[in-house]
Amino acid sequence: MIIVDNALKARAEAGNPIRVGMIGAGFMGRGIANQIANSVPGMELVAIFNRSIDGAKRAYTEAGIEDVRVIKTVAELEEAIAQNKYSITDDAKLLCQAEGIDAIVEVTGTIEFGAEVVLEAIAHHKHVILMNAELDGTIGAILKVYADRAGVILSACDGDQPGVQMNLYRFVKSIGVTPLLCGNIKGLQDPYRNPTTQEGFAKKWGQKAHMVTSFADGSKISFEQAIVANATGMKVAKRGMLGYDFQGHVDEMTGMYDVDQLKELGGIVDYVVGAKPGPGVFVFGTHDDPKQQHYLNLYKLGEGPLYSFYTPYHLCHFEVPLSVARVVLFGDAVMAPLGAPQVEVVTTAKIDLKAEETLDGIGFYMTYGQCENADVTQAQNLLPMGLAEGCRLKRDVPKDRVLTYDDVELPEGRLCDKLRAEQNAYFGVAKPMAAVG
Repeated sequence: MIIVDNALKARAEAGNPIRVGMIGAGFMGRGIANQIANSVPGMELVAIFNRSIDGAKRAYTEAGIEDVRVIKTVAELEEAIAQNKYSITDDAKLLCQAEGIDAIVEVTGTIEFGAEVVLEAIAHHKHVILMNAELDGTIGAILKVYADRAGVILSACDGDQPGVQMNLYRFVKSIGVTPLLCGNIKGLQDPYRNPTTQEGFAKKWGQKAHMVTSFADGSKISFEQAIVANATGMKVAKRGMLGYDFQGHVDEMTGMYDVDQLKELGGIVDYVVGAKPGPGVFVFGTHDDPKQQHYLNLYKLGEGPLYSFYTPYHLCHFEVPLSVARVVLFGDAVMAPLGAPQVEVVTTAKIDLKAEETLDGIGFYMTYGQCENADVTQAQNLLPMGLAEGCRLKRDVPKDRVLTYDDVELPEGRLCDKLRAEQNAYFGVAKPMAAVG
């Protein structure tokens, strides 16, 4: 992000780095640690939480940092920060509570635990950068309300496709083009993939099989496009999105969409399988001024009415520190909900489900997620994918049917359900009905 590099350089020269705490040290977390340690002047990753201390230590070790302290209290962490030492812990709240940390990067992909961490960080006036579309797409709207009240920023991140789309959306809007479609380019989409089918791919890349499955079965892209919709006010054209298979370049797709429908919906989020440049993102926009249309044609963007803009890559963890800098130095959220959710991710049966079974998590064997417009989700009392794990089925549900709150009993005492109810109440949504087990 141009401007951020010079601002970080100035912080480095002043000996006043942005101090970051990271929650989660998995595959992406280790990449972020390495990036901050070795490629980002003016920023220090001062502490890492991981459920396993060895995982946190590994993230530092792989980044070339050997001298780390295991800390058990806030006082120990604050002392380490003051002495420019690096800390690891298995207590996430210490990072949220300690003075001297400017921002928390949340990289767990969890919803219940992630919600606890985000609320704790906000309560202690820390900015939060989420690499967690699942949490954002389930209760991001109410978490943003909490952040606003506390005077801190809750933001998604650059690098993941949603952030890259949002950067492109903002650019397109800034040159006077009206964005009507934010799109994500995929290589594969098969809702019936599971950790067994994806095991080989996961091993090859050192990732977890269920994480890889969430990409393949469409759940991840659903969360990603939902949070883009919630940050732009866009909708989906239909449940599950249009999701064309197209082997050409995205530039050639501008004639495949009904511009009037796009305008009527206030723009849509969507994806395409197989298009080039994979694995990029794209924004289609329109311009009403014939003079500017003439210039756009001259500049090789065609005759319209839709003009294609794309970014041919997303570099995940490489770009996350830029998000931290944007938030801390400029008060600029990469992406956050505008208000009430526009698009939700709803739970869909991956197999025939049986009464009394307990649902497994995102990217596992029993369910996949699909985008649906929030008004439909509310009217039909549909079960959000982010709340499905741990729910007990009250009845059989056939494969490919979307689950409702009436189909399940929620686990008792979950923070995510409480926040979801708060979100519904805050934005004037009818309260979903579900028995609590």
